[in-house]
Amino acid sequence: MNEHPLISIITITFNASEALLPTMQSVKEQTFKDYEHLIIDGASTDDTLTVARQNGSPALRILSEPDNGLYDAMNKGLELARGRYVIFLNAGDAFHTPDILAAYASAAENDPDIIYSDTVIVDSARNVIGPRHLSAPSLLTRRSFSKGMLICHQAFMVKRSIAPKYDLSYRFSADYDWTIRCINLTTPQRCINLNIVGIDYLSDGLTDKNKMKSLRERFHIMRQHYGLATAVSRHLSFIPRALKRRIK
Repeated sequence: MNEHPLISIITITFNASEALLPTMQSVKEQTFKDYEHLIIDGASTDDTLTVARQNGSPALRILSEPDNGLYDAMNKGLELARGRYVIFLNAGDAFHTPDILAAYASAAENDPDIIYSDTVIVDSARNVIGPRHLSAPSLLTRRSFSKGMLICHQAFMVKRSIAPKYDLSYRFSADYDWTIRCINLTTPQRCINLNIVGIDYLSDGLTDKNKMKSLRERFHIMRQHYGLATAVSRHLSFIPRALKRRIK
């Protein structure tokens, strides 16, 4: 195992044995191999660790212990990561094709701070439901995320040296705050859009199950970073979009 890999893939799990296999397989199938795969597990009581060990690559490392929730586990992952870049790929999510990590690695040759791609939504049978309702911007600026979470957290690879800790005061949307803070530490010229679908996102995650709580947190985060007027106007615009998705 490379002690200083280019990329650290961090997967957070807790009793995720039913969802984890596609994630493990998608990592193992990547053609690019200069990575480590960290499983940060919250002391699962099911077969999560067995699934991880039986289907992991040689670059797999596992930490299993009680934690204080998803974002506490993510902070543990950041502390353990050895890679120059970090990307979070949670249980149930997967790289879209076997050459995705190679595409990220190729872009990393230019030493950017952030590399990102687009995402499709999949169901538990791995059927593609469709693209996310928001698309990754061609140019990533500080104001980009005033429109919402334009880049799926799992498609967002950041240089570990600038990655902050997650704010544990947020239970459902700390990833939104975290991505904004990452963007604030760089410039648009140091961010690369791969212009490909990079991630299959499983549509039954923690945020999906807590929509209203997540929305309230996102409003607070948006107000903190972009001001009250922007937060109010953006969230008013979210209402018809949410109703349209519900009708569909």
